[in-house]
Amino acid sequence: MAHIETPPGHVAEAHFDTKPIWRTFWILLGITMVELLLATIHLKTGFPPKYVLNGVYLILTCAKAFYIIAEFMHLRHEIKNMIMTIAVPALLFVWFIIAFLWDGNSYRELRNRYDRHHAEQNLIKAPPREEPAAKKPGQPD
Repeated sequence: MAHIETPPGHVAEAHFDTKPIWRTFWILLGITMVELLLATIHLKTGFPPKYVLNGVYLILTCAKAFYIIAEFMHLRHEIKNMIMTIAVPALLFVWFIIAFLWDGNSYRELRNRYDRHHAEQNLIKAPPREEPAAKKPGQPD
């Protein structure tokens, strides 16, 4: 508790509740532990498949972002219009990123299919072929 100076003879006390912050900490820690557990299981067994794991990571990351924004940016306690003023542009920004990645991938695929001069090379190259050893005179075939 902090003592705040007021007019003579009066003392005001300010109370700071840390319970919401600790609750958010434990929620974020739990989500992070689930992510680490899933990654460990995937590395050991290969299950779940990587595309499923990426989807789960995306959902868990959005959950963590929600709790961080709600608690530490105090949006949980704001009026609905203020929340929508921040949330809608953020969702549009996510859509913007997805749309540009999709369009860029489409351009790359079309370029690789129809322009042989810009085709991307495979990262894994075949080992060089060994030339047959030259025959020395007098050796059998």
